[in-house]
This record gives sequence, C-alpha cells and structure tokens, in this order.
Amino acid sequence: MKFRKFVILMIIGLLLFSFLPVIIAAEQGSYKTKDEVVYTTLKPNGSQKEMYVVNSFQIKEKGDLEDYGDYKSVKNLTDLSELSLAKNKVSFTASTDTFFYQGNLEEKPLPWNFDISYQLDGKVIPSDQLLGEDGHLKIEIATSKNENAGDIFYENYLLQIALTLDTSKYENIIAEEATVANAGKNKQISFTLMPEQEQTFVLEADVVDLELNGIEISAVPSSMSIDSPNVDEMTEDFQSLSDATGEINDGVGQLQQGISELNDGVASLENGSNQYQNGINELDNGSEELINGSSAINEALSKMKESLNQEFGAGDFTELINGLKELADGLESTEKGLSSLQENYDNAYQALDQAITAIPDYEISNDEINQLKQSTDDEKVVDKLVETYKQARKTKATYKQVKEAFSVVSPTLKEVNGSLTKMVTSLRTMSKEITNATDPANIEQSVTKLQEGVSQLASKYQEFHNGLKEYTNGVHKLSNTYTDLDNGISELGEGTEELENGAKELHNGTTELADSTSEIPEQMQKEVDEMINKYDKSDFKAISFVSEKNEKVGTVQFVIKTEDIKKSDDKEEEKEEEQKEKSFWDKLWDLFR
Repeated sequence: MKFRKFVILMIIGLLLFSFLPVIIAAEQGSYKTKDEVVYTTLKPNGSQKEMYVVNSFQIKEKGDLEDYGDYKSVKNLTDLSELSLAKNKVSFTASTDTFFYQGNLEEKPLPWNFDISYQLDGKVIPSDQLLGEDGHLKIEIATSKNENAGDIFYENYLLQIALTLDTSKYENIIAEEATVANAGKNKQISFTLMPEQEQTFVLEADVVDLELNGIEISAVPSSMSIDSPNVDEMTEDFQSLSDATGEINDGVGQLQQGISELNDGVASLENGSNQYQNGINELDNGSEELINGSSAINEALSKMKESLNQEFGAGDFTELINGLKELADGLESTEKGLSSLQENYDNAYQALDQAITAIPDYEISNDEINQLKQSTDDEKVVDKLVETYKQARKTKATYKQVKEAFSVVSPTLKEVNGSLTKMVTSLRTMSKEITNATDPANIEQSVTKLQEGVSQLASKYQEFHNGLKEYTNGVHKLSNTYTDLDNGISELGEGTEELENGAKELHNGTTELADSTSEIPEQMQKEVDEMINKYDKSDFKAISFVSEKNEKVGTVQFVIKTEDIKKSDDKEEEKEEEQKEKSFWDKLWDLFR
C-alpha cells in the first residue's frame, strides 16, 4: 500500500514538473506547416450534424503559437497544457516537434450538399424506419455544390463515397458506377466524383434484417499531376481514316470528272444521233422521188430501145439526141443530190461513231459498286450512276450490232453515184456519137451501133433500178429502226445530265467529309489536352478551411460519415457513459487498482 502511494505521488510530481519547462520556455515559437482534417458527422439522410477539425503543426521552433478558427471549443490532443480561445484566436505553447489540437465547429457548412434517400420495395422510407426491415433496398446519394460555402474545395477536391455491406444480410448488389471489392465477409462499394461535378449515385440490393454501417465520404485534393496519354496510335488510326476519306474524295472527284466527260460525250452522241436521224429520214423521204425518177429513166430507155428497132429519119435522130441530153442532165442532177446526201450522211455517221466509241469500254464489278455505296450516304446517286452505266453499255452494244448496216450506206451511195456518173458519161458520149453519125452514108451502120448501145444501157439500168429499189427499202427499214435507238440515246443524255448533277452533290459531300475528318487528329489531341487541364490540379495550393488568417497550410482533408443504422448495444452504451463521467484523476487512479 505504501509503495502504491509512493508511485502515485511520483507520477503526480512528474506531471506537475512537466509543466515547468513550458512555463520557463514561454518564448515565441514557429512552425513549418499546418495540416487540417475536417471530421463531420451526417445524419442518415445526409444533413449535417456535427463537425470538428484536428489541426496538426510541424514545429520548427518550440514556444508560443497562435491559430485561428470560429471554434466553439478547443481541446489539446498533445499534452495537458491549456489552450486559450478568444475572438476566434487559439493560443497555445508547443513543446514537442508535432502539436495537435481539436477545434469544435457549429453551423460551418461543408463545400458539398449530400441528399441521401432510401427506398424499400419501391417505397420511400425514412431512415429511422429502416432498421430490421427486409426487402429490396435502393439507396440514392445525390451530391451538389453548397452555395453557402466557398468554391475552392468544390473546384479542386474529388469525393470518394464508400459503403460497406455485410454479405450475410445483403445480396444481389447492383452499383453500376461503383468499384466493388471484397473485404472479408463484407462488400466494399466505392463511388468517385471528380471536382466540379454533381451526380446521383445509386446502389441496390436485397436485404434481410436491415442494418447499415455509416456511409463514409472522404474529400481530398485532386492534386496529382496527370501525364498526357500517348494518343499517337489513336491519332494514327484517325489519320488513316482522314487519308482514306481524302482518297475517297479524290476518287469521287475523278468519278465526277469522268461522268462530266461522259455527259459531254453523250451530248455529242445525242447531237450526232439527231443529225444522223435527220439525214436518214431525209434519205428515206427522198427515196420515193429517187425511185420515181429512176423508173422514168428506165421507162424512157425502154421506149428508146423500142423506137430504135423501127425505121426513122434524120429528124428522129435530132429528137433522140435531145432526149439523150435531157436524160443525161436528169441523171447528173440525181447524182449531185446523192453526192450531197452522201456527204451529209458521212458527217452524221462520223459524229455518231465518235460519240459512241467515246463511251468507256471498261466494266464495273458488283463489289466496286457496293464499295462506292458504302463510301457515301446518298445511295440514290450511286443507283443513278449504275443505271446510266448500264444504259451506256446497252447503247454501245446495240450500236455494235447495227454498225455494219450503218457502214454499208455510204459505200452504197458512192457505188450508186459512180454508176450514175458512168451512165451520164455514156449518154453524153452516145449523144455526141449520134450527132457525128448523122451522115446518110453511115446512117444504117450508126443506127445498128446505137441500137446495141441503147439495148445494153437499158438492160444495165434495169439492174441498177432494181438495186436502187432494194437499197431504198433498206434505208426505210433503217430509218424506222434507228428512231428507237435515237430515242434511247436522248434518254441516255437526260440520264447522264442528271447523273452529273448527282455526282457533283456526291463530291460536295465527300469534300465536306474529307475536310471534317482531316482535322480529327488535331481536334482529338486538343480535347485530350483540355480534359487533362480540367482535372489536373497539381498547381493547387491549399488554404485553411476554418480561417483565411491561417498560414503555411499544407493539406486540408475531409472525413465525412453518416450515422449508423444499427441496433444499440446496452452494455456498450453503459460503458461509454461511465467512461464519460470519470475524471482524469479517476482514470489515473484506476490504473493502480
């Protein structure tokens, strides 16, 4: 007993003497940095209940120090020395390398609002009615900026919200935007909110005999430096896309140019076809007159042949000579008309042939057509392209089939003209010879030769006349057939003109696409840089949460927790009450009992 009393007296003496250095060394001190940890208790619905701040100082020189805060009360957490609180100023003496004290706050708003609601089986339930319930639980945690607090913490701090669920009570846990981890028999659900963000987090689970540990919320500065990610590979992919759209645009540009040239060629073809149609119609319309004239010549030669078989005098020779000259003049006029017709036909046929030959002979596969459709949203233009392509191919194939008939016309006209020229020459020679042969001494011999010549001429002209009739019949059929082809070429011309307009629209679209994709790599890098700058808070410098007068603030952290929704333990409560009622000396005395 005496020894115990001695020990107690020694401890009391040591405690009393521990104050002496402080009193003796009451000099002005200084500190390197000061840190603040703000502890806040929330009600289960998120409304603020209690708040206190633990201030820690890294002492540079021991001695008297001052700190500031709108505290209602303060507590020394380092030693037994007294703290002074007056007019928001805390005075204390630091005798250790690190000094802690607690300041209790009232009605100091957090930088964030927390609105926590609970639903059970789809019905909103107050938090004080949840304990022990069964069913499907849904918790919504809504965060927002507190307009009654400053902006600096809201703009620079990220929030981490954690819930711990006992898997013996909770199952089928759903938290889409959370990180879920195992912690023994519990599930740890963590949500993260970046600075300057407002969001509602949702957790759902099936629960039996509901109990819930307090929701823990920590707020720390997002002061880590964010390195710019390597986006070279992505930008290379986008560059490939940009290059590809550029190539597509170039290809569509070449396609547009080709279609424009095709349209010009089809316009020339249409013009040439119209000229040819007019020429062949003119030739067909003149065929009847040509046949009638030829029939008259053929009939005249027949009569001439019959007349020469009869006896006639010198006057008859004069009439014959005049008839031969008129016949030669008529045939010569016919020959000139046919020459002019042949020249017009040759010009029309040449224009037609050049225009159709200019139509490209290449083939476009279905795969190439499908690739072109995939490169644009305007499939109607591509369908028009394909339809025009098919029509052009059809026109070229049709022309190839009938080209031989077209090519025969001009040589036939040349042959007819040649025959007419020979006939005109023969008739004029005959007329001249008859004139020279009008001497009575040679009349009988001349008549005989004339009869032979006219007989041969009449026979050959009959053959010519029959061939001319076949030729004009062919021209008539060709004229009727070509009308359909000319109509098709006209439709082709309308189609290629519409196609050219569509190709221009397509090229405008691919040009716009190429222009927009060409800047994607730079835009992506710019947006990445902007996002990094938005969340990179590495240049953030902390300020005091409790007072702007406080200096050398190193860090400020927030530790926030809601009240538990749990069944009370009577023994624990009695023990805590008993501990609260005991004084320091009672606790000290208990050590030696």
